[in-house]
Amino acid sequence: MKLRNCPICGKLFVYTYNNKCPDWVKKDGEDFKKVRAYLAENPNTSIEEIAEKTGVNEKRVLEFLREGRLILKRANRNLITCELCDKPIFSGKYCEECAAKVKAKFNTISDKPLKKSNDMSGKIHLSKYQQDKR
Repeated sequence: MKLRNCPICGKLFVYTYNNKCPDWVKKDGEDFKKVRAYLAENPNTSIEEIAEKTGVNEKRVLEFLREGRLILKRANRNLITCELCDKPIFSGKYCEECAAKVKAKFNTISDKPLKKSNDMSGKIHLSKYQQDKR
């Protein structure tokens, strides 16, 4: 049984799969439902208005958008921007073009084979010592 402190509220809890305490996870889910319901009824609203009407902090609403849990309507896409190029986006951290570039970079890095080093200096190899004893 692993005990951890919640990074949000500091409460001690038994860690299962989530890094946050059950009380915070429950509150987070309730806040998300409030924001999602309000956005469904008022798709062209501002973050300030969402925070005022739902009681959910503006920063938390932006986190929902950055996490990809909420997606903005086209008319309301100036709320968040791509972290690389500052283009307006609907959800997440990157626009489609930057996401493709990041993915391509990761693919090229992972496709490169690791170089084997033949340099044996500074290493002890037991097989040499075993042969010398014979």
